[in-house]
Amino acid sequence: MIANNPVSPPLVGETPSNKWLVLAAVSMAIFLAAIDASIVNIALPTLEQDLNTTFAWVQWVVLAYLLTITGLVMTFGRLGDMLGKKKLYLAGFVVFTTGSALCGMAPNIHFLIGFRALQGIGGSILQALGIAIITEAFPSHERGKALGIGGTMVSVGIALGPSLGGILISLFGWRSIFLVNVPIGIVGVFVAHRYIPVSQSKGRQRFDILGAFLLTITLLAFSLGMTLSQENGFDDALVLLLLIGCVVGLGVFLMVENRSPHPIIRLEMFRNRNFTLSLAAGVSVFVVVATNFIVPFYLEFGRGYEVQQIGLMIGAFPIMLGVLSPLAGSLSDRFGTRPISLLGLCISIVACLGLSTLNDHTSVLGFVLRLTLLGGGIGVFQSPNNSAIMGSVPKDQLGVASSLLATSRNVGQSIGLPILGTVFATRTFDLAGKTSEISQTPAYAVIGGIQTVYLSAAILLMMTAAIFAWNLQQIKR
Repeated sequence: MIANNPVSPPLVGETPSNKWLVLAAVSMAIFLAAIDASIVNIALPTLEQDLNTTFAWVQWVVLAYLLTITGLVMTFGRLGDMLGKKKLYLAGFVVFTTGSALCGMAPNIHFLIGFRALQGIGGSILQALGIAIITEAFPSHERGKALGIGGTMVSVGIALGPSLGGILISLFGWRSIFLVNVPIGIVGVFVAHRYIPVSQSKGRQRFDILGAFLLTITLLAFSLGMTLSQENGFDDALVLLLLIGCVVGLGVFLMVENRSPHPIIRLEMFRNRNFTLSLAAGVSVFVVVATNFIVPFYLEFGRGYEVQQIGLMIGAFPIMLGVLSPLAGSLSDRFGTRPISLLGLCISIVACLGLSTLNDHTSVLGFVLRLTLLGGGIGVFQSPNNSAIMGSVPKDQLGVASSLLATSRNVGQSIGLPILGTVFATRTFDLAGKTSEISQTPAYAVIGGIQTVYLSAAILLMMTAAIFAWNLQQIKR
C-alpha cells in the first residue's frame, strides 16, 4: 500500500522525492522565527502606551522569547534525535502558532510576556530541528544549496520584519504582528505533516535530565548576563554573578556529560577539528553581525539621516546575504565547503576594513556598497560553513548539531552586542572628552566610535580566517 501512496514519507536514510516540499515546510518555520525576532522590536513603544505599562516591563516581551529559545534549543535538539524529528517539529509548529494567537489576544503585559515564552518554546523546537531535517532530506551534493535557501529565508524575515511590522501596526494595531503568524503557521503545519519524512528514533536511550537542566540554566545565565550588561555594564554585581554562574555551570555540565551514558551532547563530537573550528567561526561571524545594531547610531547621530532612510540603507545587508547564500551553498557542493567559507571570511574582512573608513563625507552609495559587501561576505561564508558542520556528524546526532548551530548564532550575537557596544561607547566618549548620552556627543566622536568597531571586527575575522586557512593547509597535507 505504501508504494501506491505518492505522499508517503520515506524514512531517514532515503532521499525523499518531495525534498523541495520538505524545504518549503522548514523554510516557513525559519521565516516565521526570523521575522518574529525583528518585527516585535518596532512595536515596543506602542505596547508601552497601549498596555499602560513601563519600558522595563515591555523589554521582557523581547527577552522572554529570546531567553526561552536560548535555554531550550539544545534540549529539543537532543529530544529530536531520540524521539524522531517529525513528531517534535510538528509539536513545535503547533506551539509556536498557538503562542502567536494567544499573544495577539493578550489582555495585558503580563499575559503577553507569558505567551511570548510559550511562543519561544515552539520557536526553540523549530530552530533546533529545522537544519537537521533539511540535512536528512537532501543528498550531500545538494546540502549546501538547500541550507543556503534556508539562510535566504532568515534574511528575508529579518529584512521584512521592521517594515512589515510598521505597516501592520499603523493599519491594524500591535496585535496584528502576532496574528499574522497564525495563517502561515497553519499552512506550515499541514505541509510539514504531509511531506517531512519520518525519521527513525534511537530506541532504549535515557534522557539526560540533569545534563539538560544544567545546560539550560547555564545558557540562561549567559544570555541574561550579556543582555543586562548592555545597560548595567560588566562591573554590575548581578551581571558578574550571572556570568560567574555561567562558567561554573558549564564546568559542572561538562563533568556530568563526560560521565553520562546518554549525554545531551557527545563531547567526542568536538574532537573533530573541522566541526569545532566551523562552530567557533560561526560564533565569530555572528559577533560581527551584531554591528548592525550599532550602525544606526552612526547614521542618525553621526550623519543626521532620518529613521526611514536608515531602515532602507541597513536593508542592503540582509538582502545581499539572502541573495548570495544559495549561490555559495551550490558552489560549496561543487568545490567543497572550506574554500568557499574562507572566501566568505576574506570578503567580510575587506568589507569591515572598508566600513572602518566611514567618515563625515561618506555618501549614501558609499555606505550602502560597504554594507552590501559585508552582507555578501557573510552570505558566502554561512551556508558552506553550516553544511560543513552538518556533514561532520553522524545521522543520530543531527538534531544536536542543528541546535548547536542555533546556539552559536545566539551566543555570537549575545557576545557581540554588549562587547562591541562597549567598544563603540568607550571610543566615542574618549573622543568627546566626556561621558554622556550618545545622542549628545559630537558627530566626529560617533564617527570615530564606529570606525573602531569595524576595525575590531576586521581583526577578529582576520584571526578566524588565519585559523581556517591553517586548518585547510593541514587537511591538504
